[in-house]
Amino acid sequence: MIDILHSTQIVAVVALVTAAIRFSPFVIFRKKTPKVVLYLGEVLPYAIMGMLVVYCLKSVTPLSGNHAVPELAAVFVTVFLHKWKHNTFLSILLGTVCYMVFIQVFF
Repeated sequence: MIDILHSTQIVAVVALVTAAIRFSPFVIFRKKTPKVVLYLGEVLPYAIMGMLVVYCLKSVTPLSGNHAVPELAAVFVTVFLHKWKHNTFLSILLGTVCYMVFIQVFF
């Protein structure tokens, strides 16, 4: 019983800290948002996406094995769906499914 109580307390503290971190910008910048924060809000999503693409494709070796076919197919499906439907969840989900099907079925 003590373990459940202790685990519940840990989850509650983590939830409160997470909520405080997420709500603090709204409390701090209640009057006017600084220009640097607005700039970072515009630039960081693209930088993070670029970093994720580089991270996902860093171990791809086009000159050996399956010649990067599953990775390139998944990237193509993800980009195509995002340009077509403009739905991030759908494009990431189906790109991941495409990659997993290629890995499990074809390679």
